[in-house]
Amino acid sequence: MQFIDGGVTAPEGFTANGVLCKIKESRVQNDLALVFSRQRCTAAGVFTQNRVKAESVKLTQHHIADGTAQAVIANSGNANACTGEQGAKAAARMAELAAGALGIQAEDVVVYSTGVIGQQLPVEKIERHIGALARGLSKEGHKEARVAIMTTDTHYKECAVETEIAGKKVRIGAMAKGSGMIHINMGTMLSVVTTDCAISAEMLRKALLKSVAQTYNCVSIDGDTSTNDSLVILANALAGNQEIVSEGADFDAFFEALNEVNLRMAKKIAGDGEGATKLIECTVSGAKDECAARALAKAVISSSLVKAAVFGSDANFGRILCAMGYSGISFTPERTSISLESAEHSVRPGATDFSGGQTGVRTSVTVFENGVPLRFDEAAAKKILQEPEVKIAIHCCDGSASGTAWGCDLTYDYVKINGDYRT
Repeated sequence: MQFIDGGVTAPEGFTANGVLCKIKESRVQNDLALVFSRQRCTAAGVFTQNRVKAESVKLTQHHIADGTAQAVIANSGNANACTGEQGAKAAARMAELAAGALGIQAEDVVVYSTGVIGQQLPVEKIERHIGALARGLSKEGHKEARVAIMTTDTHYKECAVETEIAGKKVRIGAMAKGSGMIHINMGTMLSVVTTDCAISAEMLRKALLKSVAQTYNCVSIDGDTSTNDSLVILANALAGNQEIVSEGADFDAFFEALNEVNLRMAKKIAGDGEGATKLIECTVSGAKDECAARALAKAVISSSLVKAAVFGSDANFGRILCAMGYSGISFTPERTSISLESAEHSVRPGATDFSGGQTGVRTSVTVFENGVPLRFDEAAAKKILQEPEVKIAIHCCDGSASGTAWGCDLTYDYVKINGDYRT
């Protein structure tokens, strides 16, 4: 398995495009995206657990209920949430417009929206540009589509992998947006995943749910779960592998590749939180089971106090323990240890060397060991916390399971961005 270029158009049979409609008048980059498979796909999805759901979410859940889809149309600048009957008609109209331009059924179109909540979507702007959007579909169009779904994101997010399944080359690609209103209550923010693998809808959904639990569901930016969070995967079978209809070696190979894509995307989203300056990765080991390990790690990266401490480069491990304590997960504080680790690079003098003399290593400062606070090097800890990637390593003595979650620091800019987001 290897990472390749191309994002959502890397798999065989997929094209994409993006155009500027000015759904939000101040927009200067593309705000309408289209992803299309030349062959009907099996499909699966996960969506927000917020009881207030955008009209695009409601429509898409209905459209993929039969396990099939062929295209995704997505707009930024307007969430089409809390918009009533008019909003529902606008979402349906988006599907109809895409279907008409592509020559497919409206029920085979997935609809995404993201942006300001509570404002009616000016669907007439989409009507004016749908022709150009469809005519411009191409393999290179992922470059136009990946920016069209961005809102407060500082950069686009995409990746793709190539692997081999049953002697056939299989590719999986993805693009996503996510920066704020992201919490660990669902699968993702907005993400489109494409693959040319032949796999049944049932097994596609099984792989997606299993992977989401380990990746997108382990991300938190600000504790808010959006009304629009959606992740749909489309599989068009053009790789020519024997269809995966049950668990086994082929399913495992597909899952491994899908999980690598989802992990890469989840970390990209976590590192691009609104106003963020640092990616936080928390790994809990020695937990009683994987669910407990992930829940403890999620509690840590979701804590506003932990996030603020990382922003200030303050090795305040008490906030980490506090977050673990209110997680609702049983663990033994008296046998717990906490270390701060840098991302992999050359070792600094006096730091712990994990490499055995090899390059690409990381430094570590243990701040709490077996329930006892240590006298640690504050300057060394601060140096680690000043880096763009900060790793919090927690070891419990309650079992042998481990789990990881990702988040970002909480900065002054987060408040600035969200203080006047609507206006």
